[in-house]
Amino acid sequence: MSTSPGNKQDRYAQRGVSSSKDEVHAVVDQLDRGIFPGAFCKIGPDLLTGDPNKCNIIHADGSGTKSILAYLHYRETGDPSAFRKTAQDSIVMNLDDLLCVGAVEGILLSSTVNRNARALTGEALSELIAGTESFLKTIREQGIGIYSGGGETADVGDLTPTSTVDSCAVVVMQRNEVIDNANIVPGLAVVGFSSSGQATYESFENSGIGSNGLTSARHDLLCRHYLDHYPETCDSRTNPDLLYCGPYKMEDPLPGSSLTVGEALLSPTRTYAPVIHRILNQERSGVKGMVHCSGGGQTKCLRFGTGVHVIKDNLLPVPAIFNAIRDASGTSDEEMFRVYNMGHRMEIYCLPETAERIIALSHSFGIAAQIIGRTEASKQNEGKNHLSIIHNGKTLEYAIEH
Repeated sequence: MSTSPGNKQDRYAQRGVSSSKDEVHAVVDQLDRGIFPGAFCKIGPDLLTGDPNKCNIIHADGSGTKSILAYLHYRETGDPSAFRKTAQDSIVMNLDDLLCVGAVEGILLSSTVNRNARALTGEALSELIAGTESFLKTIREQGIGIYSGGGETADVGDLTPTSTVDSCAVVVMQRNEVIDNANIVPGLAVVGFSSSGQATYESFENSGIGSNGLTSARHDLLCRHYLDHYPETCDSRTNPDLLYCGPYKMEDPLPGSSLTVGEALLSPTRTYAPVIHRILNQERSGVKGMVHCSGGGQTKCLRFGTGVHVIKDNLLPVPAIFNAIRDASGTSDEEMFRVYNMGHRMEIYCLPETAERIIALSHSFGIAAQIIGRTEASKQNEGKNHLSIIHNGKTLEYAIEH
């Protein structure tokens, strides 16, 4: 495949990022998959207590390059408060992965900030720490048992020109309470939960962007001003035609939205924890699997389930932020759905008769949800998983590579 800037099929890879992480999976998939090999997270025996009825999950993730947007906002305005949103991004990328195995209680979180002290000053670091504690408190008030175990701040200016914000979470749970995605089989309904709008437990409108695909989102939307003034926020090895090549500044209105472009890009990643907690309390028997549409976007589901063809033919409306990215960059629909959540970031695979009750529970939190598809038997050789997305009259086909 050509790697010229004109090739819209591969803009993500040209910026040094892999949406599929095939090279990572080629190695990791050969390793021990834990005691529930089909689960969304790796699950091991509970070595802390030795209780054979319990299991242990330790999980690491972070805000990715979204922290750069908080840095840009800080440098442009002098306001460090955007780093509170970055703290939420890092936590949610762990928490919502854990939700997919049914973990909602007894979660202990540790945060790691790697910074260039010239870029991430003391006042910005203070906002990160305060944002972490504030968000954890808010989520606990919604019934989620998550607590801070401290963290680490490392001054590594030679390694990072700005900052990275990462977290690690650990939880012990009963084995009989695990949601195992090996149970995603043909004959299930797929319920999608909107990534945009404003939930009852949120104090802001969310654009839906989450924390995936921000390398391309930032460069495809924001203009050359940011390359000229903040060259430390990009990789100098990238073709300059792909760096800050968009039409907008952060204060510009986002087309089709009440948000500015900066507000939309900085929208903190929504957690679905309060919703999933309620669903598991009331409808657990009907829930057969969950997928957090993070890395890999709408194709994340390919890695879970047994012999399934996932058909997504009734998607939620695409939020304005993704339309703006597509229009500014000319990125293909095929890549957009592979990189971004495109409107829903959480999926539940459930018995069809429970779908409407699950949807009603989501609506009670102010989050749009609907049946966005179904699972059928795989039509691939050896029963490999594959995915069909029907969007604007076109069918986009994706298949597991290995």
